[in-house]
Amino acid sequence: MGSRAPQGDRRAGAVVRAEVDHGVAELVQDAARPSSWTLLLDGTAQSHVDLDDPEHLEFEYVRRIAHLVDLAAPPAVPLRVLHLGGGAWTLARYVAATRPGSAQTVVELDGELAALVAHRLPGPGVADGLAVVTGEARATLGRFAPASFDVVVVDVFAGARTPAQVTTAEFLTAVRRVLAPTGMHVANLGDGAPWPFLPGQIATAGAAFAELALVAAPDVLHGRRFGNLVLAASDRELPVPGMTRRAAGDPFPARVLDDADTRALVRGAGVVTDACAAPSPRPPEGFWGQ
Repeated sequence: MGSRAPQGDRRAGAVVRAEVDHGVAELVQDAARPSSWTLLLDGTAQSHVDLDDPEHLEFEYVRRIAHLVDLAAPPAVPLRVLHLGGGAWTLARYVAATRPGSAQTVVELDGELAALVAHRLPGPGVADGLAVVTGEARATLGRFAPASFDVVVVDVFAGARTPAQVTTAEFLTAVRRVLAPTGMHVANLGDGAPWPFLPGQIATAGAAFAELALVAAPDVLHGRRFGNLVLAASDRELPVPGMTRRAAGDPFPARVLDDADTRALVRGAGVVTDACAAPSPRPPEGFWGQ
Protein backbone atom coordinates (compact mmCIF):
# COMPACT_ATOMS: atom_id res chain seq x y z
CA MET A 1 0.00 0.00 0.00
CA GLY A 2 1.20 3.49 -0.69
CA SER A 3 0.86 6.87 -2.33
CA ARG A 4 1.04 7.38 -6.06
CA ALA A 5 3.18 9.03 -8.68
CA PRO A 6 1.43 11.96 -10.41
CA GLN A 7 -0.65 10.78 -13.35
CA GLY A 8 -3.15 13.46 -14.40
CA ASP A 9 -6.90 12.69 -14.54
CA ARG A 10 -7.97 10.46 -11.65
CA ARG A 11 -11.68 10.02 -12.44
CA ALA A 12 -12.89 6.48 -11.90
CA GLY A 13 -14.16 4.27 -14.68
CA ALA A 14 -15.78 0.90 -14.05
CA VAL A 15 -15.94 -0.46 -10.50
CA VAL A 16 -16.08 -4.15 -9.60
CA ARG A 17 -17.02 -5.03 -6.00
CA ALA A 18 -16.81 -8.47 -4.43
CA GLU A 19 -17.02 -10.02 -0.99
CA VAL A 20 -13.74 -11.81 -0.27
CA ASP A 21 -12.53 -13.78 2.73
CA HIS A 22 -11.34 -10.75 4.69
CA GLY A 23 -13.59 -7.89 3.64
CA VAL A 24 -14.92 -6.18 0.53
CA ALA A 25 -12.63 -5.85 -2.47
CA GLU A 26 -13.07 -3.17 -5.12
CA LEU A 27 -11.39 -2.97 -8.51
CA VAL A 28 -11.56 0.62 -9.75
CA GLN A 29 -10.72 1.33 -13.37
CA ASP A 30 -8.75 4.46 -14.25
CA ALA A 31 -10.86 6.45 -16.71
CA ALA A 32 -7.77 8.17 -18.13
CA ARG A 33 -5.88 4.88 -18.51
CA PRO A 34 -8.51 2.17 -19.13
CA SER A 35 -6.08 -0.73 -18.86
CA SER A 36 -5.20 0.38 -15.30
CA TRP A 37 -6.99 -0.76 -12.15
CA THR A 38 -6.62 0.00 -8.46
CA LEU A 39 -7.41 -2.73 -5.95
CA LEU A 40 -8.93 -1.57 -2.66
CA LEU A 41 -9.80 -3.74 0.33
CA ASP A 42 -12.34 -2.23 2.72
CA GLY A 43 -11.56 1.17 1.21
CA THR A 44 -7.77 0.94 1.56
CA ALA A 45 -5.74 1.02 -1.66
CA GLN A 46 -3.73 -2.19 -1.90
CA SER A 47 -2.34 -2.28 -5.44
CA HIS A 48 -2.38 -0.65 -8.85
CA VAL A 49 -1.79 -2.54 -12.09
CA ASP A 50 -1.74 -1.70 -15.78
CA LEU A 51 -2.73 -4.83 -17.67
CA ASP A 52 -1.24 -3.57 -20.95
CA ASP A 53 1.96 -2.21 -19.44
CA PRO A 54 3.15 -4.14 -16.36
CA GLU A 55 6.27 -1.97 -16.22
CA HIS A 56 4.10 1.05 -15.35
CA LEU A 57 4.26 1.35 -11.56
CA GLU A 58 1.91 3.86 -9.99
CA PHE A 59 2.71 3.60 -6.29
CA GLU A 60 5.93 5.30 -5.19
CA TYR A 61 7.10 2.54 -2.88
CA VAL A 62 6.55 -0.16 -5.52
CA ARG A 63 8.80 1.79 -7.88
CA ARG A 64 11.48 1.82 -5.18
CA ILE A 65 11.20 -1.92 -4.60
CA ALA A 66 11.33 -2.47 -8.37
CA HIS A 67 14.57 -0.47 -8.54
CA LEU A 68 16.08 -2.82 -5.96
CA VAL A 69 14.95 -5.85 -7.96
CA ASP A 70 16.36 -4.26 -11.13
CA LEU A 71 19.75 -4.03 -9.42
CA ALA A 72 19.68 -7.46 -7.77
CA ALA A 73 21.17 -9.11 -10.88
CA PRO A 74 22.27 -8.12 -14.40
CA PRO A 75 19.38 -6.99 -16.66
CA ALA A 76 17.00 -9.71 -17.89
CA VAL A 77 18.62 -12.44 -15.78
CA PRO A 78 15.78 -14.51 -14.23
CA LEU A 79 15.34 -14.29 -10.47
CA ARG A 80 13.60 -16.45 -7.91
CA VAL A 81 11.29 -14.05 -6.06
CA LEU A 82 9.00 -14.65 -3.10
CA HIS A 83 6.27 -12.03 -2.63
CA LEU A 84 4.77 -12.13 0.87
CA GLY A 85 1.56 -10.20 0.38
CA GLY A 86 -0.18 -10.61 -2.94
CA GLY A 87 -2.54 -7.75 -3.67
CA ALA A 88 -2.94 -7.55 -7.44
CA TRP A 89 0.52 -9.08 -8.08
CA THR A 90 1.92 -5.73 -9.27
CA LEU A 91 5.58 -6.45 -8.63
CA ALA A 92 5.30 -10.04 -9.86
CA ARG A 93 3.92 -8.73 -13.18
CA TYR A 94 6.82 -6.28 -13.38
CA VAL A 95 9.43 -8.98 -12.77
CA ALA A 96 7.78 -11.29 -15.32
CA ALA A 97 8.00 -8.49 -17.91
CA THR A 98 11.53 -7.33 -17.15
CA ARG A 99 13.06 -10.72 -16.30
CA PRO A 100 11.29 -13.38 -18.40
CA GLY A 101 11.67 -16.87 -17.04
CA SER A 102 11.77 -15.78 -13.41
CA ALA A 103 10.31 -18.29 -10.96
CA GLN A 104 8.01 -16.38 -8.61
CA THR A 105 5.72 -17.24 -5.73
CA VAL A 106 3.01 -14.93 -4.40
CA VAL A 107 1.65 -15.65 -0.92
CA GLU A 108 -1.83 -14.25 -0.28
CA LEU A 109 -3.85 -14.81 2.87
CA ASP A 110 -7.19 -14.20 1.17
CA GLY A 111 -7.99 -17.02 -1.25
CA GLU A 112 -11.09 -15.30 -2.61
CA LEU A 113 -9.08 -12.17 -3.30
CA ALA A 114 -6.44 -14.17 -5.17
CA ALA A 115 -9.18 -15.78 -7.25
CA LEU A 116 -10.71 -12.37 -8.01
CA VAL A 117 -7.36 -11.00 -9.19
CA ALA A 118 -6.70 -14.06 -11.35
CA HIS A 119 -10.13 -13.79 -12.96
CA ARG A 120 -10.56 -10.04 -13.33
CA LEU A 121 -6.97 -8.85 -13.79
CA PRO A 122 -5.30 -11.37 -16.07
CA GLY A 123 -2.19 -10.31 -17.92
CA PRO A 124 -0.16 -11.75 -20.77
CA GLY A 125 2.62 -13.90 -19.39
CA VAL A 126 1.78 -13.16 -15.77
CA ALA A 127 1.06 -16.83 -15.06
CA ASP A 128 4.35 -17.98 -16.59
CA GLY A 129 6.58 -19.05 -13.73
CA LEU A 130 4.14 -17.68 -11.12
CA ALA A 131 2.74 -19.80 -8.29
CA VAL A 132 0.08 -18.39 -5.98
CA VAL A 133 -0.03 -19.85 -2.46
CA THR A 134 -2.93 -19.17 -0.11
CA GLY A 135 -1.89 -18.82 3.49
CA GLU A 136 -0.52 -16.57 6.23
CA ALA A 137 2.81 -15.11 5.14
CA ARG A 138 5.01 -16.31 8.00
CA ALA A 139 3.41 -19.73 8.29
CA THR A 140 4.00 -20.49 4.61
CA LEU A 141 7.78 -20.03 4.86
CA GLY A 142 8.16 -23.55 6.19
CA ARG A 143 6.83 -24.92 2.89
CA PHE A 144 9.83 -23.69 0.92
CA ALA A 145 13.26 -25.30 0.61
CA PRO A 146 16.30 -23.59 2.09
CA ALA A 147 17.99 -21.00 -0.15
CA SER A 148 15.18 -21.21 -2.70
CA PHE A 149 14.76 -17.45 -3.38
CA ASP A 150 17.05 -14.64 -4.53
CA VAL A 151 14.69 -11.91 -3.32
CA VAL A 152 12.03 -11.94 -0.59
CA VAL A 153 9.62 -8.98 -0.65
CA VAL A 154 7.47 -8.38 2.42
CA ASP A 155 4.43 -6.20 1.73
CA VAL A 156 1.97 -7.67 4.20
CA PHE A 157 -0.91 -5.64 5.58
CA ALA A 158 -3.97 -6.39 7.67
CA GLY A 159 -6.16 -3.45 6.84
CA ALA A 160 -3.69 -0.56 6.82
CA ARG A 161 -1.17 -2.03 9.29
CA THR A 162 1.67 -4.53 9.09
CA PRO A 163 0.83 -7.51 11.33
CA ALA A 164 3.10 -8.06 14.31
CA GLN A 165 4.10 -11.60 13.32
CA VAL A 166 6.05 -10.39 10.26
CA THR A 167 8.06 -7.76 12.16
CA THR A 168 10.20 -9.94 14.44
CA ALA A 169 13.62 -11.56 14.71
CA GLU A 170 11.98 -14.99 14.59
CA PHE A 171 10.27 -14.06 11.34
CA LEU A 172 13.57 -12.93 9.82
CA THR A 173 15.18 -16.21 10.88
CA ALA A 174 12.54 -17.98 8.78
CA VAL A 175 13.16 -15.54 5.89
CA ARG A 176 16.91 -16.15 6.03
CA ARG A 177 16.34 -19.90 5.76
CA VAL A 178 14.57 -19.57 2.38
CA LEU A 179 16.84 -16.78 1.09
CA ALA A 180 19.96 -17.57 -0.95
CA PRO A 181 23.25 -16.60 0.78
CA THR A 182 23.63 -13.58 -1.52
CA GLY A 183 19.89 -12.85 -1.58
CA MET A 184 18.06 -9.67 -0.63
CA HIS A 185 15.22 -9.10 1.82
CA VAL A 186 13.00 -6.07 1.10
CA ALA A 187 10.22 -4.78 3.36
CA ASN A 188 7.62 -2.06 2.87
CA LEU A 189 7.13 -0.22 6.15
CA GLY A 190 4.68 2.50 7.12
CA ASP A 191 5.66 4.96 9.83
CA GLY A 192 6.19 8.61 10.73
CA ALA A 193 7.44 10.82 13.54
CA PRO A 194 7.76 10.16 16.45
CA TRP A 195 8.79 6.83 14.90
CA PRO A 196 7.14 4.14 17.04
CA PHE A 197 7.92 1.41 14.49
CA LEU A 198 10.86 2.07 12.15
CA PRO A 199 13.76 2.06 14.66
CA GLY A 200 12.83 -1.38 15.95
CA GLN A 201 12.53 -2.73 12.41
CA ILE A 202 15.99 -1.42 11.54
CA ALA A 203 17.44 -2.90 14.74
CA THR A 204 15.84 -6.26 13.99
CA ALA A 205 16.99 -6.38 10.36
CA GLY A 206 20.42 -5.12 11.37
CA ALA A 207 20.85 -7.99 13.81
CA ALA A 208 19.91 -10.49 11.10
CA PHE A 209 21.81 -9.12 8.08
CA ALA A 210 25.24 -7.61 7.45
CA GLU A 211 24.11 -4.75 5.19
CA LEU A 212 21.09 -2.44 5.30
CA ALA A 213 19.73 0.39 3.16
CA LEU A 214 16.63 2.56 3.47
CA VAL A 215 14.69 4.37 0.73
CA ALA A 216 12.05 7.02 1.43
CA ALA A 217 10.84 10.47 0.48
CA PRO A 218 12.85 13.26 2.16
CA ASP A 219 9.83 14.73 3.94
CA VAL A 220 9.05 11.31 5.42
CA LEU A 221 12.64 10.87 6.61
CA HIS A 222 12.54 14.36 8.12
CA GLY A 223 9.39 13.49 10.07
CA ARG A 224 7.08 15.93 8.30
CA ARG A 225 4.56 13.28 7.26
CA PHE A 226 3.64 9.62 7.58
CA GLY A 227 4.72 7.49 4.63
CA ASN A 228 6.21 4.37 3.13
CA LEU A 229 9.83 3.45 3.82
CA VAL A 230 11.51 0.59 1.96
CA LEU A 231 14.07 -1.30 4.03
CA ALA A 232 16.53 -3.56 2.19
CA ALA A 233 18.80 -6.08 3.90
CA SER A 234 21.39 -8.57 2.69
CA ASP A 235 24.66 -10.26 3.59
CA ARG A 236 26.22 -8.79 0.45
CA GLU A 237 26.85 -5.17 -0.47
CA LEU A 238 23.61 -3.45 -1.45
CA PRO A 239 23.40 -1.41 -4.69
CA VAL A 240 23.22 1.99 -2.96
CA PRO A 241 24.82 4.08 -5.76
CA GLY A 242 22.49 2.62 -8.39
CA MET A 243 19.49 3.04 -6.13
CA THR A 244 20.44 6.65 -5.45
CA ARG A 245 20.50 7.45 -9.17
CA ARG A 246 17.19 5.74 -9.86
CA ALA A 247 15.37 7.14 -6.84
CA ALA A 248 16.50 10.67 -7.70
CA GLY A 249 14.89 10.36 -11.14
CA ASP A 250 11.47 9.22 -9.95
CA PRO A 251 8.36 11.45 -10.25
CA PHE A 252 8.58 11.78 -6.46
CA PRO A 253 12.34 11.64 -5.75
CA ALA A 254 13.53 9.64 -2.76
CA ARG A 255 16.62 9.55 -0.60
CA VAL A 256 18.68 6.40 -0.18
CA LEU A 257 20.51 5.83 3.10
CA ASP A 258 23.49 3.49 3.22
CA ASP A 259 24.17 0.97 5.97
CA ALA A 260 25.71 3.41 8.45
CA ASP A 261 23.04 6.09 7.98
CA THR A 262 20.26 3.51 8.20
CA ARG A 263 21.60 2.01 11.42
CA ALA A 264 21.92 5.50 12.89
CA LEU A 265 18.10 5.68 12.89
CA VAL A 266 17.85 2.89 15.46
CA ARG A 267 18.15 5.51 18.22
CA GLY A 268 18.56 2.91 20.95
CA ALA A 269 15.62 0.70 19.90
CA GLY A 270 15.93 -2.98 20.65
CA VAL A 271 15.45 -6.01 18.46
CA VAL A 272 11.76 -6.88 18.08
CA THR A 273 10.87 -10.42 19.13
CA ASP A 274 7.65 -12.40 19.18
CA ALA A 275 7.33 -11.60 22.87
CA CYS A 276 7.18 -7.83 22.38
CA ALA A 277 6.01 -7.29 18.79
CA ALA A 278 3.16 -4.96 17.84
CA PRO A 279 1.59 -4.05 14.49
CA SER A 280 2.80 -0.98 12.61
CA PRO A 281 1.06 2.28 13.58
CA ARG A 282 -2.28 3.16 12.06
CA PRO A 283 -1.78 5.72 9.27
CA PRO A 284 -3.59 9.05 9.21
CA GLU A 285 -7.20 8.90 8.03
CA GLY A 286 -7.39 8.56 4.27
CA PHE A 287 -3.62 8.08 3.77
CA TRP A 288 -4.04 4.86 1.81
CA GLY A 289 -7.55 5.49 0.55
CA GLN A 290 -8.72 6.05 -3.01
